Amino acid sequence: QVQLVESGGGLVQSGGSLRLSCAASGHVFKIFSMAWYRQASGKQRELVATIGVPSGDSTNYADSVKGRFTISRDVDKNTVNLHMNSLKPEDTAVYYCNADLITTRGVRNVHWGQGAQVTVSS
Repeated sequence: QVQLVESGGGLVQSGGSLRLSCAASGHVFKIFSMAWYRQASGKQRELVATIGVPSGDSTNYADSVKGRFTISRDVDKNTVNLHMNSLKPEDTAVYYCNADLITTRGVRNVHWGQGAQVTVSS
């Protein structure tokens, strides 16, 4: 089994910063990429940022967060972080991490975390 556990969400004022972390554990053999998605109330889940795990310089961001959010990873700890600056009320959502990985049993799949609430007050 593989578990992805997010941490670091919370309540912050507009213009503030938060950092989210997501750790993959269990029968992880190799991670290809990790990503952050978010889902605001009443809206569809949307991609926020992705990062290639072997090569951390492969990153992509949604236009709405470019220049404000930074995704990073720690290969040794199977962890991905999302540094969020200049937060806006429209960033309020449940943030989910996922990982495209192969387990020790040789099964490749995308796994999801349980989500972390981020609330930005105006």
